[in-house]
Amino acid sequence: MKPVVYLTRKERFNAAHKLWVNEWSEEKNMTTFGKCANKNWHGHNYWLYVTIKGHPDPVTGMVMDVKDLSRIINQVIIDKVDHTNLNMDVDFIPKEIQPTTENLTILFWNELAPHITQGELYRIQLWETENIYVEYFGN
Repeated sequence: MKPVVYLTRKERFNAAHKLWVNEWSEEKNMTTFGKCANKNWHGHNYWLYVTIKGHPDPVTGMVMDVKDLSRIINQVIIDKVDHTNLNMDVDFIPKEIQPTTENLTILFWNELAPHITQGELYRIQLWETENIYVEYFGN
């Protein structure tokens, strides 16, 4: 049986968003979302960790070349979200979905999975602050 290895690449991006439900009062939005409901938006310095799993190639010893993984993550996600307004500027984030860290991990998974052809996408981890992060395993 071949050993399974988990390879993680970390990338960074900055983006603004606002969490707001139009059908709710300002008071309910502020109570529910706090500072994230700021009418003038707010931003985060996000850290995105993408983990793939697979068997090391017998010749190269790699599950996947990390330069290729970085290129894919940047082309598919980072180049589209960095220095944007997540509510308004990103084509794969539907306007009716709150751009929470939870929802972003699912959306990022859906965008990345078709591009991972060596190994298998195992986990997306997204840090919104030093104290808050979400993990998604594609299920």
